[in-house]
Parts: sequence; structure tokens; C-alpha cells
Amino acid sequence: MGNIKDSGIEWIGKIPKNWNVKIIKNICKLKGRIGWEGLTSDEYIDEGPYLITGIDFLEGHINWENCVHVSEWRYNQAKEIQIKDNDLLITKDGTVGKVALTTNTPQKATLNSGVLLMRPIGADYKEKFLYYVLLSEEFWHWFELENLGNTTIVHLYQNAFAKFKLALPNLEEQQAIADCLDDKVGKIDDILADLNKQVEILTAYKKSLITETVTKGLNPDATMKDSGIEWIGEVPTHWDIKRLRYICNLKTGGTPTDRYGINDDKYGYPWVTAPDINNTYKINEFSQYISNDAIRESAYKLFPEKTILLVCIASVGKIGIINEKCYSNQQITALMAKNNIHPEYLLYFMISCSDNIVADASSNVVPIINSSYLKDIKCTFPSEKEQITIANYLDKKCSQVDSLIADKQTQIEKMKKYKKSLIYEYVTGKKRVKEVV
Repeated sequence: MGNIKDSGIEWIGKIPKNWNVKIIKNICKLKGRIGWEGLTSDEYIDEGPYLITGIDFLEGHINWENCVHVSEWRYNQAKEIQIKDNDLLITKDGTVGKVALTTNTPQKATLNSGVLLMRPIGADYKEKFLYYVLLSEEFWHWFELENLGNTTIVHLYQNAFAKFKLALPNLEEQQAIADCLDDKVGKIDDILADLNKQVEILTAYKKSLITETVTKGLNPDATMKDSGIEWIGEVPTHWDIKRLRYICNLKTGGTPTDRYGINDDKYGYPWVTAPDINNTYKINEFSQYISNDAIRESAYKLFPEKTILLVCIASVGKIGIINEKCYSNQQITALMAKNNIHPEYLLYFMISCSDNIVADASSNVVPIINSSYLKDIKCTFPSEKEQITIANYLDKKCSQVDSLIADKQTQIEKMKKYKKSLIYEYVTGKKRVKEVV
């Protein structure tokens, strides 16, 4: 007990007696770009100095291949943020708190206004140790307290961050901790990569299972015919082929002008938006509801149970079925199956062709699927009885795969929490590297 002391900081707690608490502005120069003097995307060029933005952060490094380029004049506007190897960067807005250490830095690179540069003052502080501090709960506890009660867009303000307090050992122990975490975190990241790969494989298998079943059926001995649809090929001889307009009604949702009546108190009917649709294809959790008072039936349709909802703007291709009456916003087109078309079968068919839909939509500046394109999609389908058999089969099989995916995702979340906890314990001295203790 004599080797530890109270840090005086609630979210850090006790630290080793030979560690000190420092303020980030006293150990690092903090530099960011102040404004852009009218810079627009029209100024982005194919060559020249690299411009680092928040979307260029990738697994603790900068993805230089993703960066845009700007002119020499823009690069020279702010000499204090001209980037070099081993610079420590953190995002200030957008997805706040992404951290990177620059490596393999091109000859010239600079920052946009959403990224902050930290360079240690003197030789007593290791960038890699500070990198792990910013990944840990030592930083995030502070950030959450700093933004407590903030209902506006969350931002990492430079003047507030300058007061961030952290626990620091001597240079030798900073290096030892960084080396130790490189090893331990590297092993955790390998496990996470493997788990994520397993999720990708299961997700791809589920998609291929759906496609195979809704285009070939469940009878391997069925006689086949050419569907006339390139991506499908042959289908059972007794199946019909019709355009989507003839097997379902399509209707786009909308948003009330004054948003009156939209609430999160479960009052009224669900008002579905793109984030409510997930990879299980079953829409059963909603963030917002809307009362009938808020929408005139002549302008916005109340969709019936078993409506298929397809995102047609921006996050195109997300799709699911809802088991209760609902409204949706204008990003979503509702597909309501006509007589003799089983809704779940139609759902699975639309999932099978979603890759083609997304590919076509992505050719636009803003990805969009228009209703005339949807209506012309050719669909293959058997009798209603066979549709139900196929849908029931896929419900069961997809549920099994979803269960496996959920298990893998639970493991991923546990490993991420363990990783955070491990980093926190080392950078606050709760765990020590034996050779320097």
C-alpha cells in the first residue's frame, strides 16, 4: 500500500507513488487548423500534399490511399500542422476520439479542421504511451464528464482538451508499457480480426443460402428452365417470372413538415427510419413513433402488417419486414405483397437481388433507387404454397445463422471491453510491467 498514492482524479483513482499527474497542454503542443478560408471539395486534386480527415483513420494509422490532395498553397497555409512520421492525431468532430500514429508519411501532408495534432514537448514523453492513454477509459471517462448534459453535437474542443489530466510514469516505464501493450493488444486484435472474419463468412453464407433457395427452390431434382435473368440463370420449370410492379404495391414514406407528433414514447405507430433496419431482416425495434394526428392519410400511407421496407436513399439496400402497422420516412420505399405472393418469400427474393440493386444505385452521386427501377425488377416465384415452404425453411436456417453471428458478436464485444480494460490498467499503473517495477 505504501507504493501507491491517490491521483486526486476520480476516473484514475490510485496510481504508483513514483508516477505524476500531468495536464496534456504541459506535455504536448496541441495544433489544429483554424478554419479553411473557403476551401471546398472543388479544390481537391489528384496529386499534391495529402489532406488527412477523420475518415482516413484506420486501425490506429492513417490510410494514405484514402486521403484526398490539396494544393501547395493550402499545405503552406498552416506550417504548424505539416505532418511527419510518428505524429499523434485525434479526431475532434464527426466520430470523435479516433486516434492514430502516422507512419510511412508521404513527403507532404496536412490536416483538415476536424483533426488535432499532438507533439510531445521535449524527450520525456513517448507518443506511443500517449496513444494508448487516448484509447483508454482514462481519456473517455474524462470526455464523457466533459460532455455531460450536452445535447448539441459532441465535439472535442481544443481549449477543453488542453486541460485533460493523465497519469505518467518515467520515460523508461512509458516505453515498457507501450511495448507490453503492443504485444498484448496485438494478440487481442488478431483474435478480433478472426472473429470479425467469421462473422463475414457467416453473413456471406446466409446471403448465398437465401439466393440459392429463392432462385432454385428446395427440390434438387426439379426440371429447370432459363429465367432470362442474367444473375439468376435457371429456375424450376413451373415457376413464374413477373416484374415487381405486378406482384406488389410500392409506396414511399415521408416526414411531416413540422414533425408534430413524432415521439420516442411509443405513442402511435412506429415511424421507421434506416437505422431501425438491421441484418436480421426483421424490424422489431423502433427509435420513434408517430400519431395519426401528425399525418394526413392522403399524404402519407399507414403501411399494413407484413410490409417490406427497403432503404432507397443513401444507405441503400437495407431491407426488412415489419409485423405491425407503421409509417416510414422518405428514405424508405414500402413493398406490399399482392394476392398469391407470400410477404416473407418476397422479402427473401429482394434480399437475394439487393447486391445488384446497390451496385446500380451506387452509380449516382448520392446513392438512390428510384421507384421506376424497382418496379421493373424481374422476380421469380413458385405457387403460394411453395413460397410459404421456402420462407419457413429460410426463417429456420437464417435464425440458426443469426444465432451464431450473435454469439460471435458477443465475443467481439467482450474482447473489446477486455482490451479497453487492459489498456486502462496499464496506463494508470494498476498493472505494472515487471522488469521496470
